[in-house]
Amino acid sequence: MYDLTPDKILLGLLWYVIFVFSTTCHEAAHAWAALKLGDPTAYHGGQVSLNPLPHIRRAFFGMVVIPILSFLYSGWMIGFASAPYDPQWALRHPKRSAWMSLAGPAANLVIFLLAGLAIRLGIFFGLFAAPEFLNFSSLVVPAGGAEGLIAMVTTGLSIAFSLNLLLFTFNLLPVPPLDGSGAIPLLLPIETARKYMTFLFTQPMLAWVGIMLAWRIFGDIFSPVFSLAIKVLHPGVSYG
Repeated sequence: MYDLTPDKILLGLLWYVIFVFSTTCHEAAHAWAALKLGDPTAYHGGQVSLNPLPHIRRAFFGMVVIPILSFLYSGWMIGFASAPYDPQWALRHPKRSAWMSLAGPAANLVIFLLAGLAIRLGIFFGLFAAPEFLNFSSLVVPAGGAEGLIAMVTTGLSIAFSLNLLLFTFNLLPVPPLDGSGAIPLLLPIETARKYMTFLFTQPMLAWVGIMLAWRIFGDIFSPVFSLAIKVLHPGVSYG
């Protein structure tokens, strides 16, 4: 179990705030896209909102229990949430449903890119520096070893960068129930897309199989993605 000290508790709180924000943006993006594409289900459930409470109420275990447990055991957080949608709408409009699926990862991509831009600007202006050793919470540090608010900012940006890259990459895996699976109809003819989605809706056990498969292969996929992101973030700096 992760060794809890006052500093680690503060780090955990920062992780949780960024996790809730990132997950809320992800689910709100799904809900907003569905509304704009003709399905108001999530809107009526209150999910077209950056207020985290409707999302936490819908997925308390995934947005509270799992993140806390994952931090206690690993020092970083993961969890899950969901936005409701109408399966009949999805079958009538599989292409629209696919775009709705991509909206969530797109939100994480935007947060990841903004965090990366903020880190690069901080380095450019001499406020931040590349760390000697990397981890998800320390991709950049204050220049000159400064502490206080600037140290919290660099830690927060590091977490936002790494967590949203992880959420973006993981959710794009093309296995149910992940968003990458929901995006597959974009590549299929309409009738084939409807048959594909009907198959997913009638085989709920595929979600469990998909999650187990995703966790099994994700490390091998995310490692080179993360390494490439670090090379772009810190060009000319080598980490073993």
